[in-house]
Amino acid sequence: MIVKNHMTPGHEIVRPEFAGFVERRGTSRFPLREEVRYKLVHGKVITAGTGTTVNFGSGGILFTTEHRLPMGRTIELSVNWPARLDGTCALKFVATGRIIRSEDGQAAVRIDRYEFRTRATRAN
Repeated sequence: MIVKNHMTPGHEIVRPEFAGFVERRGTSRFPLREEVRYKLVHGKVITAGTGTTVNFGSGGILFTTEHRLPMGRTIELSVNWPARLDGTCALKFVATGRIIRSEDGQAAVRIDRYEFRTRATRAN
């Protein structure tokens, strides 16, 4: 469903609606299904896991998790990037951010910092 908010005559903002909630993000999300590895460090305790990205935007990532992650905590994510550098070199997207939404099996992270790194390829 699409919700239209009329601002002035002749102008409107079109926002998708899902499950009764109107999308309020200012940036677009793109469906991207790639492996994600995550790590939370709290003192000497490290919580690590793997999952799959659900969608990706310039400000955040929604991904599946092995267990519920604690809200507000800093997390490091590593995502295998589908594009290759110069068409040959495999890349990974590495980001740190805060967990802004968490439920069983899924978490959303607001990205604070990111970089692209080359990733090793496995020899057959």
